[in-house]
Amino acid sequence: MKSIYKNLVFALALLVGLSACEDLSELNENPNGVDPDVAHPNLIMATVLTETAKEVVDLGFFDLAGVVQHTQKDAWFTGHNDYDWGNQSWGTQYGILRNADQMSKRAEELDLEFHQAIALIFKAYNFGQITDLWGPAPFTNALKGEQGGQEFLLPSFDDQSVIYDGIISDLATAGSMLSGAQGDYRQISADVDVIYGGDVAAWQKFANSLALRYYMRISEKDPSKAQAGIEALSSQPLILDASEDANMSYPGVGSYDSWPTNTVTDISGSNYRRIKMCATLVDKLQELGDPRLNIWAEKIEVPLVVDASLPPGTDVVEDGVRKLAPDVVDSIEIDTDPEYVGIPPSVSAIPSSYNLNPTPGQQSFNPHVSYLNSIYTQPSNPLLLARIITAAEVNFILAEAAQRGWAVGGSAEDYYNAAIKASLDAWDLSDTYDAYISGENVAYNGTLEQIIEQKWIASWSAAAEAWFDFRRTGIPALEAGPAAKRDVLPVRFYYMQNELSINGDNAAQALEMLEETGFSQADGKNSAWSKPWLLQGTGKPW
Repeated sequence: MKSIYKNLVFALALLVGLSACEDLSELNENPNGVDPDVAHPNLIMATVLTETAKEVVDLGFFDLAGVVQHTQKDAWFTGHNDYDWGNQSWGTQYGILRNADQMSKRAEELDLEFHQAIALIFKAYNFGQITDLWGPAPFTNALKGEQGGQEFLLPSFDDQSVIYDGIISDLATAGSMLSGAQGDYRQISADVDVIYGGDVAAWQKFANSLALRYYMRISEKDPSKAQAGIEALSSQPLILDASEDANMSYPGVGSYDSWPTNTVTDISGSNYRRIKMCATLVDKLQELGDPRLNIWAEKIEVPLVVDASLPPGTDVVEDGVRKLAPDVVDSIEIDTDPEYVGIPPSVSAIPSSYNLNPTPGQQSFNPHVSYLNSIYTQPSNPLLLARIITAAEVNFILAEAAQRGWAVGGSAEDYYNAAIKASLDAWDLSDTYDAYISGENVAYNGTLEQIIEQKWIASWSAAAEAWFDFRRTGIPALEAGPAAKRDVLPVRFYYMQNELSINGDNAAQALEMLEETGFSQADGKNSAWSKPWLLQGTGKPW
């Protein structure tokens, strides 16, 4: 794992060069830009890796953390808490894919097998993210606009089944390309590889582990293919220890390379202040006696105490405690836990008022609800990482496979225990493992529910994976709150309006691949509650 700071010059130069339009006159060309036709793959790699890693956090720490009820917002909250989404753009992912495609072309021209493999991995990663989030999407004819022709300028959408097959195939190719010794590969620059510093063996583990993710993704739709793929990969090099996690750190020099909720580059502190812990996660962590709660959340500033011995109307703060007579509370739902309190999911149209906040509103100062841990106010911290794929996730996948009866070289219990250990190790909590794993509600009980629930916990700050697991399993049994846009959780992103208008014919065909549900309602096919191929016929998650 490496810092992104030393790669910013590379990334900036590349973006300037690749965004330049070939039709502009020489007077409009940037003399400092990099011609993509001669750019070295090392130069392009910095952009592909850093932008992908940042997008993992942008998705998994913000609105998708709200969907899976890790966090809630109490200001600017409707998208986060209530799934009140509009049209959502995949421009970031396709932008990364264009750079990865150019990296691949240049690596092939220069006969650089390592760079070809990394480009393939990140094309698979970003195409996977696109189809996971939206469903049908341009794949076969994507990234070919320079060839001209209507079929490339306005590409058709492929069904998810085609995209997942392509992803798995590309990852198998990348894994094979990375099977040689370190010395077999040329022109590797450790400085631009912000994940593994040019370590070939580590990247092979990444490719295999990502393929494992996608085999499990299709397990409800094609269980025999998923089983065969996972059983074969279980004997291959995989990310199984937290020291091998694919992470990227934030150096914290400026807003572009700092943790997104920090209060140094965001002097107002609003990005940090508006995000609070969700009661769903807080209550579960407390039930389990989970030490990660102390790392992720702050204790409340002022506990609430309801005291029947107090005179009617009493509402005072004494010795750091707010003391209330029962008539003050009346029928209002409050949480009197003395340490940690989360906001229930989509609790109301004014979530900042939860738990008798004396100053509800956009400023989001609530002394009776847990803020995120103060590390999330920092631009950089050893625990503030873009967690792209982890040993915890890989071990949980193998635990699920073993629980299904698949032959993966170990028992479900062993992989489950290893997954929890990897998560605790990753959060610098190694010394808590023995006590935690022996807990009454943590010790392995043989159920899929327990495996996926622990995986949901371990996906903190990378919550996209928790959402994708919830969709295919219905675990944990998350319920939409009273103010949510629908009565159940969403299962996809909306196609953006410009795609529907500019590429209308192909987008219309893509919409026909979606299954309208009773929750799609006025949205029609292009709804966050319409099911793509992956969910059709499974009865999941609802």
